[in-house]
Amino acid sequence: MTKIQVVNRGHQPLPAYATPQSAGMDLRANLDAPITLRPMERRLIPTGLYIALPEGYEAQVRPRSGLALKHGLTVLNAPGTIDADYRGEVGVVLINLSETDFVVNDGERIAQLVIARCEQGEFVVVEALDETERGEGGYGHTGVK
Repeated sequence: MTKIQVVNRGHQPLPAYATPQSAGMDLRANLDAPITLRPMERRLIPTGLYIALPEGYEAQVRPRSGLALKHGLTVLNAPGTIDADYRGEVGVVLINLSETDFVVNDGERIAQLVIARCEQGEFVVVEALDETERGEGGYGHTGVK
């Protein structure tokens, strides 16, 4: 298991995996007062957490499926990426896609945090690319008969 340094300046417990095979840990809102998200409103919700990821890793902030299905709440920039060299507070950009207000309460589980390895790539300029069976077929191309 990868060790991640964390400073918790909030008053919520640290994120933890709910089951031994969970991919993500729940992030909780760290609020002094509830925040009401009106329909189509977006806000940056603080977590009180500051992390230091090892080089070669990222943290992905993803929506929680229950909030999405039941309340139309999602992470606007899903997945949000936290880079290994970022040291600011982990925030969650939530948007309310429903037709009714949604109240975010202190301690509410608002998103998932997934830790993933990532590599940097280096572009190499060439005159042409190799041929493949798919070729230049666009979005949805492989599902069309």
